[in-house]
Amino acid sequence: MVSPQGQVALGAHPHLAAPPCTDYDVAYFKAYSHIGVHEEMLKDHVRTSTYRNAIMHHKDLISGKVVLDVGCGTGVLSIFCAFAGATRVYAVDASDIAFQAMEIVRENELSDKVVVLHGRIEDVDIEEKVDVIISEWMGYMLLYESMLGSVIFARDKWLKPGGLILPSHASLYMAPVTNSQRYHDSIYFWRDVYGIKMSSMMPLAKLCAFMEPSVETISGENVLTWPAVVAQVDCYTIQAQKLETITAAFKFTSMLQAPLHGFAFWFDVEFNGPVRQKSKKQPSQSLDENTQNASPSNRKRKPDVSIVLSTAPEDAPTHWQQTLLYLFEPIELNKDQIIEGSVTISQSQQHARFLNICLKYFTGDQWYVKESVMR
Repeated sequence: MVSPQGQVALGAHPHLAAPPCTDYDVAYFKAYSHIGVHEEMLKDHVRTSTYRNAIMHHKDLISGKVVLDVGCGTGVLSIFCAFAGATRVYAVDASDIAFQAMEIVRENELSDKVVVLHGRIEDVDIEEKVDVIISEWMGYMLLYESMLGSVIFARDKWLKPGGLILPSHASLYMAPVTNSQRYHDSIYFWRDVYGIKMSSMMPLAKLCAFMEPSVETISGENVLTWPAVVAQVDCYTIQAQKLETITAAFKFTSMLQAPLHGFAFWFDVEFNGPVRQKSKKQPSQSLDENTQNASPSNRKRKPDVSIVLSTAPEDAPTHWQQTLLYLFEPIELNKDQIIEGSVTISQSQQHARFLNICLKYFTGDQWYVKESVMR
């Protein structure tokens, strides 16, 4: 199944040069060798059961076919595909968890179907094209860790025309939020500590708590407006360079009188087949367009979507939670007050797996800027 070292894999595209493996990449792969990371993901019932349901939903497109699992981890998705009747599954992972995946495959007597390859998807050799690509590539705020680029590489190199990609589409959302409890716990706590005044610690506390994005769980009650779409990704057509910088405009109208503490980001992914994907020829699929506010009905479901994995605040919690960008100073909002501006999310020049986030927004006759790096 694997071509000899030095030979070009059948169907490979020589022009698809593998990006260099940096020290940051090595550290990233090493982190995913830890069992705790995989335990957390496997115990995320929403994540794992939705993938299983999607695989079984598309069983007719998987049975008797060749599947490529990009970033297989413990191999659970590869095994689900084998259960769905795949003839062969290439399970690829660059971290040392691949060796455990080999044992798991043997333990489940699937070595004749699931081939585990230890290495980056950009470096491994596979001597046949595949009918299906599956990957759990989403990071915090959808694009953190930049694993989608590896899926795109695999698609362009190995996926047959008309092949299936799971998930097929992804959407990133944002909304202004209020969260007084977070400020109370992290900032106002310092006003009185066992009867000792420590307000002098508050500037440092704000810097430590709110300089970088915070991954935490909020509820729908924290959200002040309808969300806006920041980006929409069509995994069948998206090109890697489109992910380098994403800019979206937004305009929110507060539904409450409440303090604005920051902005929350979350995402959902859809599991659509290639035939239904081809019928989607809408400008809104572009990453570059200005956003529009999304009502719950069109945010969570499209007419031809049967399976969606959502990380929205009002849905069942996942290990992705939500990503919060907190303001150093809350802004008191009136009901129906407008908040408008733009957000730019770009891959860090230091390391593409990091994200630079720049929020520029106007409310109450004043402009504000919030910049942060997700490391």
